[in-house]
Amino acid sequence: MEFLSLYGLFLAKAITVVAAIGAVMLLAVGLRQRQRRRKGELQVTDLGKHYREMQREMQLARMGEAEQRIWHKRYKKEEKHDAKLARNRAKRGEKAPLKSCLYVLDFKGSIDAGEVASLREEISAVLAVAKPQDEVLLRLESPGGVVHGYGLAASQLQRLRDKGIRLTVAVDKVAASGGYMMACVADRIIAAPFSIIGSIGVVAQIPNFNRLLKRNDIDVELHTAGAYKRTLTLFGENSEQGRQKFQQDLNETHQLFKQFVHEMRPSLDIEAVATGEHWYGSQAREKGLVDGIGTSDELLIAEMANHEVINIKYARRKRLLSRFTDSAALSIEQRLLHWWQKGEKPLL
Repeated sequence: MEFLSLYGLFLAKAITVVAAIGAVMLLAVGLRQRQRRRKGELQVTDLGKHYREMQREMQLARMGEAEQRIWHKRYKKEEKHDAKLARNRAKRGEKAPLKSCLYVLDFKGSIDAGEVASLREEISAVLAVAKPQDEVLLRLESPGGVVHGYGLAASQLQRLRDKGIRLTVAVDKVAASGGYMMACVADRIIAAPFSIIGSIGVVAQIPNFNRLLKRNDIDVELHTAGAYKRTLTLFGENSEQGRQKFQQDLNETHQLFKQFVHEMRPSLDIEAVATGEHWYGSQAREKGLVDGIGTSDELLIAEMANHEVINIKYARRKRLLSRFTDSAALSIEQRLLHWWQKGEKPLL
């Protein structure tokens, strides 16, 4: 009997341990599935607080030990005083006076404008809470890319304009072609003196291997329904009619681009600037492509006195394989951009 009693006790303990492990595993699987369902997460950073902390650290670094002790005492006293005022306001049912908020977004665009997916989420988050007196600052960097991708990015920024939220775009490096299509939606564009601005034009190129294939007795058959389903191809023999249609499509896209920029910035002499040329920030200011000269850092520090400054970032979750492939694609894109800049632009 004693053996059976001990065996039963052991069995109960074993079942309890197994059940606990199973519960933990189920919980972990549930959390993982929930994380998979969430495509990303919104990250909110108080840039004003970050700047003030950095400022305090620099001030303290220049003080002696005695001065630092005095400063810390005074700082703690002020903190207690502010906390007491906040408690008293809460007891009386009063709300603390709120500053208007400057929401800071970042867009570093690639050729396919894939970052627009995060921009959409960030703008939706801002519009969910923004008051009429609030503003948005977009720190923009992009040499342009595909028409439909940057057209959608500009449309996302248009949502802010439609809701009456003042939008400022700051360009520290480059906002060209599709990048400028985005920038021109803003109420105000600030550019660094040597940033690259403009390039209001459309470009497309396609290699053709038809003669190479013919020399090697390789035939390529292309069947279409519709006279212009394909204009230029990689492997078929291109016709003059196809080339003319391809150029016509480019011209129509350019015309739409010009029309969009002119609607956003009606005072701009669109025919003078829509030549596909780019200009540096100072030159762009003279031509009316931007409204002021400066960096995003100068703008942020100036706005901190009158606004709460909050950075909004929607970080999309990526699988491990995607991280490697995205990193490789970014490296290739940066190399291509470097070659393009080396061939087309002066180096400092």
